[in-house]
Amino acid sequence: MKTFSPTPKDITRDWVVVDAKDKVLGRLATAIAHRLRGKHKPEFAPHVDNGDFVVVVNAEKVVVTGRKLDQKMYHKHSNHPGHLKSRTLKDMMTRSPETVIRLAVAGMLPKSRLARKLITKLKIYVGSEHPHAAQQPKVLDVQ
Repeated sequence: MKTFSPTPKDITRDWVVVDAKDKVLGRLATAIAHRLRGKHKPEFAPHVDNGDFVVVVNAEKVVVTGRKLDQKMYHKHSNHPGHLKSRTLKDMMTRSPETVIRLAVAGMLPKSRLARKLITKLKIYVGSEHPHAAQQPKVLDVQ
């Protein structure tokens, strides 16, 4: 018996909607990363992109535990001396909550070309409206 390796004709991609309202950021990000990779499918292969498209709504209503709003920092550097920019999670949530969720999910994906392709299938929106109704997404319940 040969080992099964999925090809592009074997892959079926679904669309799912996740409501981030009152969901813990880390638990939400793990469920999204799991779905993006396709680990929920029996034909999962680590070298193939066979995951689903994930639409996240109500990104601004995600919650964190503990004192992370004030203590968690996001850093970026321009590679010039003295150009380190740091922001707290509270500041990032007021400016762009989509970025917070995208960075959390990207941190849970492997660091490779495949992960850069996977993260493009993640669509994040502030508010409960999204323009992907034509794809007839299914509602995914995340604990």
